[in-house]
Amino acid sequence: MDCKIIAWDFDGVLNRNIVDGNFLWKATFDEDMGGSVSDFSQYMFRSGRFGDVLAGQRDIRDLVADWLNQSSCQKTPDEILEYWFRKDALPDARTIDILTRARAAGYRNVIATNNEARRAAYIERDMGFGAHVEHVFAAGPMQCQKPEPAFYQTIERTLGVSGSDLFLIDDKAENVTAARALGWDGFFFREGDYAGLEEALFG
Repeated sequence: MDCKIIAWDFDGVLNRNIVDGNFLWKATFDEDMGGSVSDFSQYMFRSGRFGDVLAGQRDIRDLVADWLNQSSCQKTPDEILEYWFRKDALPDARTIDILTRARAAGYRNVIATNNEARRAAYIERDMGFGAHVEHVFAAGPMQCQKPEPAFYQTIERTLGVSGSDLFLIDDKAENVTAARALGWDGFFFREGDYAGLEEALFG
C-alpha cells in the first residue's frame, strides 16, 4: 500500500457496536433507564435534531435535556450520556490488532468518525483510543461530516498531506467513494471482513 496514513472509521470498524444494522446500546435502554428508547430515538435521530449536534451547532447534552423535559424518564442528561457511551463501547479486538500491526509496519493512524464532541472525547480518553492513533477527527468539532468533501479536506490540512497519502477504512460505501473522489484510497469494510481488510493493507 502506497498511502502513509490510515484513517479508521470508528463505529462499525474499530468499535463492534452495530450488528445487522442495529446499535447494541439500545437493547436494554427501556429497562435500565426507565424511558422509551423508541421515543428517545424518534426525538434525537429520526426527527433530524441530531443533525445540528453532528454539525457542531448544538451540544448533545442540551438535546438530551430537552428530551427528558417531555419524557417520563427520571434520569439526568449526564446519566443518559454515560449509559449510552458505556453501552456503546465495544472495541473490536481484531481490527485493533490490524491497526497495531499497521502502526508497527510504519503507517500513521488516525480516527475519522461521524461523532459529536462529547463522544469523540469519550472515545479518545475513556476508551483509550488516543493511545492507538495520533488524532481523532470527529464531525462535531470539525463542523462537517462524511461524505462532505470538507471533512476529508480538513484532515488533509491538519496533517499537512495530500489525498494520495491517505487511506480510509469505512463501513459505508458512500464515504469511501467520496474519499476516492478527492484522491484518497480506501476500503469498504463489510461486517466481519477481516481477511479483506488485511489484504487491502498488507497484500
